[in-house]
Amino acid sequence: MQKLGDFKLPQFFNYPPYFTLQPVRDTREKQVQLWKELIIDYCRAQKVFLIGLEEDFPLFSNSVIERSLSHEAREAFLSALVSDGRAEWMDKGHRKCLILWHRIQDWADLIVHFVKENGLEDSVMTVEEIRSGIESRGTDLHGMDRTVLMRALKLLEHKGKLVIFKGTSADDEGVKFSL
Repeated sequence: MQKLGDFKLPQFFNYPPYFTLQPVRDTREKQVQLWKELIIDYCRAQKVFLIGLEEDFPLFSNSVIERSLSHEAREAFLSALVSDGRAEWMDKGHRKCLILWHRIQDWADLIVHFVKENGLEDSVMTVEEIRSGIESRGTDLHGMDRTVLMRALKLLEHKGKLVIFKGTSADDEGVKFSL
């Protein structure tokens, strides 16, 4: 089984036709589904949040079989993730894609679980502490993309579970939990 770092690649990754958009609808649907799952699994395992369409992304080429996805195929697979609510285009030109290996609601649920698990129900933390503090080590929250974190926090704020305090800079934004 081929690996990309410590990530095990699926069998189809060595099948050359999967690196070319398939013309038959049923075959393409299966191809798109496999690529969507692979992209989400890889991004979760490697903590990748952004994929640049024009940048080298490890999954988009396979040197063993000397194949690479075309720009059209990359955009098709990422657009399918966008349609599923598992990604968002960051720009109108569809050059950067934010990968949501957890949906925003799921991230919000993880934050609530993290707060309860660590006894932080009525405490204040900075946004940076949530992303990179000692308490978040070993969780999906550790090292998460700031954009995704802020969207999840704003969702929780909208539900009345916390208040976001603006600091003098982005580094000292605070969060007061009230679960």
